[in-house]
Amino acid sequence: MAANSVEETHQPMIFDSLPYYDNDVERDPGLKEKAERLIAREMKTPSGLHPSIPPPITLFANNPLLQAELKRVESHQPLPQLDTSRYQLPGPTAPDATIEDWDAALNNAHAQLEHQRLRLTNLELLQQYGANAWRIHNFQMEATAKLLEKTVEDLKQLTVEVNRDRKNFQTQVGTQLTTLETRWTELISSVLQIEMANVAQEAELEKLGKKEVELASL
Repeated sequence: MAANSVEETHQPMIFDSLPYYDNDVERDPGLKEKAERLIAREMKTPSGLHPSIPPPITLFANNPLLQAELKRVESHQPLPQLDTSRYQLPGPTAPDATIEDWDAALNNAHAQLEHQRLRLTNLELLQQYGANAWRIHNFQMEATAKLLEKTVEDLKQLTVEVNRDRKNFQTQVGTQLTTLETRWTELISSVLQIEMANVAQEAELEKLGKKEVELASL
């Protein structure tokens, strides 16, 4: 497994490896750490997240009341008690109450009556249409959940297929490379044996030449 870099600051890293077939990690224990450092460097961005990761979502950006309620829930604060004073119908208690005081009490009674009428209307509408609306909502949520689950399963299956194809390809190529490397080793060994035989023959010829000279001198 080898990593060749060309101009690290300008050109991307080029990895030339067969991770499903190579055993370079056993020969170089520090190779895995080097790869992890390269991956960590590629993942670093100014914001600390990868560019493909979307920015965090701000919930209820246009609704301060819901934002405040969300913060209350996140901080585990208790729900404030309801102000029931507005649902009461107190009349003027002062003995010298004016007409304006009685008009204010009367307006409050009218408001409470209208509020109760709206509550009854909403309850009737909820009783008539709420169950079906809730069923439709549940059906839509179930359909969305099934679609997301199917998408996840398809991606998992696609990932498995890609890894399987990659492994088969790398195993095939690795076997060919091993065969070629073995053949190259055999050829190198043959060449070395031939060179050694040539050296031996040259030594033998030199020895015979010396013996010929000695015989000729006799």
